[in-house]
Amino acid sequence: MALDGITLYGIVNELKSTLLDGKIDKIYQPEKDEIIIFVRNNGNNYKLLLSSNANFPRVYLTDENKENPITPPMFCMLLRKYLQGGKIIDIYQRGFDRILFIDVLSRDELEKEIIKTLVIEIMGRYSNIILIDKESKIIVDSIKRVYKDMSKIREIVPDVKYEMPPLQDKFTIQNFTKEDLSRELKLKSGKKVDKALLELFEGFSPVLSREIAYRSSIYDKYVDELTQNDMEKLNLNLNILKNHIDNSTFKPCIAYIDGNPLEFSIIELTQYENLIFYKSINEAALNFYKEKANAENMRGRSHDLKKLIQNLLEKLYNKVEKQVEELKEAKNADIYRLYGELITNNLYRFKGKTDVLKTTNYYTGEEISIPLDIRYTPNENAQIYFKKYSKMKNAVEILSKQIEETKREIEYLEGQLLNVEQSTLPSEIEEIREELSDLGYIKKKKISKRQKTISKPLHFVSSNNFDIYVGKNNVQNDYLTTKFADSEDIWLHTKDIPGSHVIIKTQGKTVPDSTILEAAKLAATYSKAKNSSNVPVDYTLRKYVKKPAGAKPGFVIYTNQKTLYVTPDNK
Repeated sequence: MALDGITLYGIVNELKSTLLDGKIDKIYQPEKDEIIIFVRNNGNNYKLLLSSNANFPRVYLTDENKENPITPPMFCMLLRKYLQGGKIIDIYQRGFDRILFIDVLSRDELEKEIIKTLVIEIMGRYSNIILIDKESKIIVDSIKRVYKDMSKIREIVPDVKYEMPPLQDKFTIQNFTKEDLSRELKLKSGKKVDKALLELFEGFSPVLSREIAYRSSIYDKYVDELTQNDMEKLNLNLNILKNHIDNSTFKPCIAYIDGNPLEFSIIELTQYENLIFYKSINEAALNFYKEKANAENMRGRSHDLKKLIQNLLEKLYNKVEKQVEELKEAKNADIYRLYGELITNNLYRFKGKTDVLKTTNYYTGEEISIPLDIRYTPNENAQIYFKKYSKMKNAVEILSKQIEETKREIEYLEGQLLNVEQSTLPSEIEEIREELSDLGYIKKKKISKRQKTISKPLHFVSSNNFDIYVGKNNVQNDYLTTKFADSEDIWLHTKDIPGSHVIIKTQGKTVPDSTILEAAKLAATYSKAKNSSNVPVDYTLRKYVKKPAGAKPGFVIYTNQKTLYVTPDNK
């Protein structure tokens, strides 16, 4: 969801109580559309995040640590020049519009006091962060410059007067009456109630409009269907929201579906079942967007890498298909040896040039026609066939090896495709990318030591309190199997199916069958066969698992195994 004006109002109030009169200590720009301002106030340090990201424009206090570019961008340098060392003297919002203003008092080169205003416009793809002069309203610069040929409405470039976006003709939650509501709703005939509320009230988002309609038991109704009783309930719930805003009695929460954050609001979203509540709106916003941004980041990173691996696999599928066809042809090499023998045995019959020899195949007694090249003598034709036979016999051995190698590559890359799907952190995606580049599948990408982090396998606890670990990529698989597991720990893997290495830590105890079964289900769940039933899972002691010298990451061989057949269970 987009950060709505009502939620921004709550964030502004919290920022006022936290940052007002605070000193701006540092300013960074970790992303092209994101600013982080360090503020010191009343002995405490705070980090204010301002983002004009088209998908997730937002503003709140954050605890995230982000890596900053070695050379600060120009807009960051500009903000440091005018705002660093300055004092925040006001934080405000126009009505319930999604525009935030931060006034900063500082001094210029002549030690004269000046006030600059940092404007954060939260407007989807038109979002921006703009620095203006408080008195003249002249734009100093913006994180995204907007020229005349880019927008007919307003220009956002240095030395141009800042013009606010035009106000929409809407009610605010604080200035409507029951009569206003009744009159204006009648003009929205044919619309669902939540859509009508979204168009009527400033600062409302779709989720807030739905919540008011849901609380009024008219979520699925159209405006034309509203009864007098419906109007009473709607008016009541709008006034309840008004009182929450007037008294700052908010109940910030995030709504989840299938474990993923869906919406967040400053009031309880009773329309959803799975809610997590927070002490402050800033905290709710931070957690919501952190999870959303991480999911979006993962989607982007994994999408690109999956596409790359799929392209490599497509080439290998075509390659093995051609190799199999060539092998079939090479396996018919005996016919060329026969042609050479028959020509040699019939040399006495040749009287002149001919393009075919018709004779009897002494193995079958059937008549056979042998093509000849008239450019060569009969004996030379025989030698050509013998050479072709010899070459193709060698090709059988070579092609058989090549097919096996190609199939191993396919199995490896299919495993990597699964690893990408199972990754939950950007660092895990980067580990896969680095591994592929080390093996020459993709172009090498430079990763600084400061950027590089080691990801951790998944950790589960069985019903009998045994620790079970599951690798999500080959780096984790190799770590679990070759470094983490002890020789008497139990190792599991899907039989002849790409999947994760799974380790049961035995701690010298006898592991009950129920724990082995649970671990086997995890192995099947984190494998290519996750949507299948009766998946074969091999298990053995770690001491019987070996990694051959020179083997690709994640590849091992094992002995003394037993096999279980299980059905994956996401629970």
